[in-house]
Amino acid sequence: MTASKTGGSGGKRGEGSGRTPRDARQKDARHRDAYSHRLKRMREHGLKPPIDNQSSDAPAVTADCALDLGWGRLIFGQTFSEPERLVATLEGELPNRRDIAVYVRDPHVLLANAPQEIFLDPSHTFRLDLSTYRASKRAPSGFFLRRLTSQADAEEINRIYAGRGMVPVPPDFFWSKRDARSICYFVAEDEVSGEILGTVTGVDHFRAFNDPERGGSLWCLAVDPQARHPGVGQALVRHLAEYFAARGLAYLDLSVMHDNDQAIALYEKLGFHRVPYFTVKRKNLINETLYTGPDVDDALNPYATIIVREARRRGIRVEVTDAEHGFFSLSQGGRTIRCRESLSELTSAVAMSICDDKTATRKVVEGAGVHVPAQLLASAGDEALETFLREHGKVVVKPARGEQGRGVSVGLTSMDDMRAAIDEARQLCDTVLVEECVEGQDLRLIVINYRLVAAAIRRPPTIVGNGRSTIRELIEAQSRRRGAATGGESHIPLDAETGRTIAQAGYTLDDVLESGTQLQVRRTANLHTGGTIHDVTDIVHPVLVEAAVRSARAIDIPVTGIDLMVASPTEADYRFIEANERPGLANHEPQPTAERFVDLLFPLSMPSTARQVVADQHANQGAT
Repeated sequence: MTASKTGGSGGKRGEGSGRTPRDARQKDARHRDAYSHRLKRMREHGLKPPIDNQSSDAPAVTADCALDLGWGRLIFGQTFSEPERLVATLEGELPNRRDIAVYVRDPHVLLANAPQEIFLDPSHTFRLDLSTYRASKRAPSGFFLRRLTSQADAEEINRIYAGRGMVPVPPDFFWSKRDARSICYFVAEDEVSGEILGTVTGVDHFRAFNDPERGGSLWCLAVDPQARHPGVGQALVRHLAEYFAARGLAYLDLSVMHDNDQAIALYEKLGFHRVPYFTVKRKNLINETLYTGPDVDDALNPYATIIVREARRRGIRVEVTDAEHGFFSLSQGGRTIRCRESLSELTSAVAMSICDDKTATRKVVEGAGVHVPAQLLASAGDEALETFLREHGKVVVKPARGEQGRGVSVGLTSMDDMRAAIDEARQLCDTVLVEECVEGQDLRLIVINYRLVAAAIRRPPTIVGNGRSTIRELIEAQSRRRGAATGGESHIPLDAETGRTIAQAGYTLDDVLESGTQLQVRRTANLHTGGTIHDVTDIVHPVLVEAAVRSARAIDIPVTGIDLMVASPTEADYRFIEANERPGLANHEPQPTAERFVDLLFPLSMPSTARQVVADQHANQGAT
């Protein structure tokens, strides 16, 4: 049921359906009314929920039922009479898929039949009794729920799956099953932007195999980790529960990892209780961490972990020397390379020092023909600073050395604000820079071995009002969600930059934000200060790619994150901001950043065909 994944940019709202948010809300209201009326009648007569068309001579249970859900098959253990047949079905799992055997009666017997092939999944099963469930009186705020209605929806669901490390589904499969009686797909859509914020899959057991218990189950609950609206996951669970109750099902089951305390707390809050059913899976690369035990170096942050796991997958020896600070060594075939996250021995001290000093970075890339913003040293004096501010209208103040957006103030329009920002930046570095404020979007391009691997727009943190909470409370709540979605790497600091951004919008931290009102609370888009990341690799303009690669070559750095301020990722206009010598590769999944990093360090770990492709590409680059 894999409901532990809670956390988009999508097609236009209601695309392919012709429905508006109001239509969807009205339909949901009718749905809840019908559901409540049915429950009232059942309670009055002491009846259990009736199944459509069920009678005393109901059809027999389908034997050996294995329902294809695109990411793999849902194998209903209670429909198998012999454990050998269930094991044989699991052994028929297709490559890059994840079959799941649920409601296994005697898991110990099943495992005894194939101890090398299958394992007991370390998850709990939870059940919601639909006859006693109470619908929420509060409708979703800022988003609405609907069924999958277009191919674009299917692509957005896969994007969210990828962001949550889940197995993708062929988009055609989603579309082919949109009218299936046994499977239903729901999505949450932002009322304003039309972005898909989350999704859930439901399986009707009665329609799947004539389940005499009249059950249903919830699968693949996934919320975009970038979603700003709270309560998306809860709303999807409730929507599915009410949908199945209206269809006459008796209960809704889901599976959640035993240590996912946050998800378990949510389900228990909604009325789910644990039931003693077990799940069995086949041993494969997708499930590997579930049966090999926890990582011995689980103290590594996500940026080191993604590289270490890719190295181990290839049989490269890993030695973690300082998990807290992300240091490890990789060894294969007599070659050993020390790393700190994505910074390796292949990056020279000279290249690292160029990236560390923003004045040096600017000179190097400007000399290579890369466009840079106008800049002035803060030490130039008040007269020069006033002239610079008057010329550009808005400025950015930042320390010459630093990372993760610390000490950066954006959009300053007065000398008083500029002086305060300079004093703040000097606490981090004696040399402070003042730059023209270039309006646009913050684009991060990951360049590995002088080739673009990933590109993403980074957006500043934005909160959405609910008419009850203060801006301070909304920021704190969003910080908790961002922290949970990024392994504690992202939070919105309540510092001078946040206060200044809020004040420029006409608010204070203690103001209550009107319901549905969106407020940008910082001008910088760094992940560590609450920013969100949105992949644009497939649409980024070639001129922007060329600028990033040219910058990397000018610095002579094999792995870097190049930051550009752009009008749009699809347009050629840009200004260079900075180069990062240790970019967070984990931020750009599912793009193959870790794979390309390990390719760079250990070319012989690549398949021979892949090595030949890379060699040909480098030869072609040299010829041009």
